[in-house]
Amino acid sequence: MNWAILIIAGLFEVAWAIGLKYTEGFTRLWPTVGTVLAMVISLGLLGIAMKTLPVGTAYAVWVGVGAVGTAILGIFLFEEQANPARLVSLALILAGIVGLKLATHA
Repeated sequence: MNWAILIIAGLFEVAWAIGLKYTEGFTRLWPTVGTVLAMVISLGLLGIAMKTLPVGTAYAVWVGVGAVGTAILGIFLFEEQANPARLVSLALILAGIVGLKLATHA
């Protein structure tokens, strides 16, 4: 169950990372409120997942989910580059996340 919580925490990390773009430097109220709320939820869920998962694994997976998700949404929402080197790099991060899951017995 804590793996699912950890993935959800990573998805909320994606939400706040993308939300930062919409806050326009924290000058827009509702995007800022949503971004801060996503931050709090993300960190809270990460803390819950760390009750049983190793700290290094949990943190690395949380950051990895956030990084991959944010980069993919950046491609679709903000027309960021999707060149082969970038996509291969994202796939490598994803492979690392899967590897950590397979190597952790929690």
